[in-house]
Amino acid sequence: MSDKLEDLYSNILNELGEDITRDGLKDTPKRAAKAMQFLTRGYTQSLDKVVNNAIFESDNDEMVIVKDIELYSMCEHHMLPFIGKCHVAYLPTGKVIGLSKIARIVDMFGRRLQIQENMTKQIAEAIMQVTEAAGVGVIVEAKHMCMMMRGVEKQNSVMKTSVMLGAFRSKPATRAEFLNLIKD
Repeated sequence: MSDKLEDLYSNILNELGEDITRDGLKDTPKRAAKAMQFLTRGYTQSLDKVVNNAIFESDNDEMVIVKDIELYSMCEHHMLPFIGKCHVAYLPTGKVIGLSKIARIVDMFGRRLQIQENMTKQIAEAIMQVTEAAGVGVIVEAKHMCMMMRGVEKQNSVMKTSVMLGAFRSKPATRAEFLNLIKD
């Protein structure tokens, strides 16, 4: 763990007027540094290592969907969490990806500071790259703490973003099938 990051958290607490020697805060800089490293571990991951060769030959060319993948990320503007779910679909063309790898790809991009719009695109492009699919669709639905805890303080707002690539973009029926299948 980074001693520098721990020192920076000590400085933040001092600047807030806290006494970092009091019982409740003695180990907070260390815990906060460790938590931040965990929450942003996507920076230390690569697509190749996350997928780990879990691409398998398949003669299936029908839509594959993984829905309601839990998602935890942090916005780059306020460094506050956004929490939600991600739905991923793809049309295989001779290859399928291991099921858990889709969730791991979502986590890899989620565990970086960014905006939801870019993360959605990154997930879609990564799935397309590793599967060489005929199309990929990704939808992310999330609640943003920067909008709920501060600013306009709107507790029930949900941001939805989507990226449609290949057949999901060019074929309305494919897109409609995906959207219909992820409905609750």
